[in-house]
Amino acid sequence: MRTPRQEPNVSDNKLTIWGRPNSVNVQKVLWCLAELDLAHERIDAGMQFGRNNEADYLAMNPNGRIPTLVDGDFVLWESNAIMRYLCLADGKGTPLYPVLPRHRAGVERWLDWTLSTVQPIERPLFWGLVRTPPAERDMRGLQKAADEAAAMWRILDAHLATRSYVEAESFTLADIALGAYARRWFGVEGVVKPELINLARWYHVVAQRPAFIRHIAPPLS
Repeated sequence: MRTPRQEPNVSDNKLTIWGRPNSVNVQKVLWCLAELDLAHERIDAGMQFGRNNEADYLAMNPNGRIPTLVDGDFVLWESNAIMRYLCLADGKGTPLYPVLPRHRAGVERWLDWTLSTVQPIERPLFWGLVRTPPAERDMRGLQKAADEAAAMWRILDAHLATRSYVEAESFTLADIALGAYARRWFGVEGVVKPELINLARWYHVVAQRPAFIRHIAPPLS
């Protein structure tokens, strides 16, 4: 019988993350790395740093987006896929990515939701209030964007009414992915936002984690 090839442990290689630290998708990965206590090097790429449209980067990630993970001879892009890989390849098992099928499926659901729902709705509000000069902002349009984002966050607020964390009653990748976006929701100013008590309570808890303070809490830019 052929013996399956043993893949190297993620800690056996030098991990490299390409991406700028103010990208929400890079922040998710950096938060995950810190929770797993995995050493890594980060190389600036994207926006003012460039590099992501250069041939060598496109050879790794043909989308020209960030982040990109390099683990020895293995290259992976898409932030949620990178977080899953880090949890699995660490080889130790971690509550961040539960083993029980129903708990893992629950985490997967929210990871998918961040990409299908949260990111498209959050992006116009964040870019309009943080990355657009004040004189160029369409405040009426931004209030509409805030109302749409509030309707989205109400879904998570209702879900959190009966639980401490997003899934499995313990801190998981779902809290990382959603916590990074919640930082933007609670951090933007200049629009009217509703009081979401359960969301705020959960956010206060995850925002106390050292990895959040290091990688997510710095001023929005």
